[in-house]
Amino acid sequence: MVRHQEEVRVHYMERKANESGRDYALRVLRGSIIRLELAPGSRISENELSAKLGLSRTPVREALQELVKEKVVEVYPQRGSFVSLIDYDLVEETRWMRNVLECAVIRLVCRLATDPQLEQLEQSVKLQQFTLETFGPERLMEQDDAFHRQLFTIANRTQSYEVMTGLTIHFDRVRSMALSAVKDIRLVEDHAAIVQAVRARDEQRAEELMDQHLNRYRIDREAICGQYAQYMKKV
Repeated sequence: MVRHQEEVRVHYMERKANESGRDYALRVLRGSIIRLELAPGSRISENELSAKLGLSRTPVREALQELVKEKVVEVYPQRGSFVSLIDYDLVEETRWMRNVLECAVIRLVCRLATDPQLEQLEQSVKLQQFTLETFGPERLMEQDDAFHRQLFTIANRTQSYEVMTGLTIHFDRVRSMALSAVKDIRLVEDHAAIVQAVRARDEQRAEELMDQHLNRYRIDREAICGQYAQYMKKV
């Protein structure tokens, strides 16, 4: 594994009311790994994380143990903990799981979406387009997540969304890389087409578009691997 000895960089997140130290550390670590602030191959220091998050080492260690179970962190005795390199087998497995759920959800959305909810989805797409044109694709990740969360909310499947996002970190890392590596980003265009199919109550077309949307990483793989070769697990 490539190992980078550098200062631990984590994105500040405000701790939620009644959120345990372990859950807070896990949420911050997941977000930082997805955004590549903790890049594949980089070393994670429990002491530094504890200091940055204002926590004792115990909740940080518990969060790291959870990430080891998810195969996104690896522990080497006497050497420390490191962020795992990208394993495309795990990327594909987690993408498959997300595809199964989201294709089912989009059919429910076609049946259940109210006019106000459709308008909210359309406003979300407009905001994404503004962000893409003004700031570039690197700023789209949170809005992409928010759009998909909206779909699960409309389908009354919010708990399923929370479970899904807790398991798809491997796929999410590749999504994050694609936003800077791929020149022809189709994310907003895909979302607009999905909303159009939902407004038409065309379940089959909406599902086809969702499947195409979630499979773009396969088309983009060459560009992603080309820019981030040092982060990829060697086959």
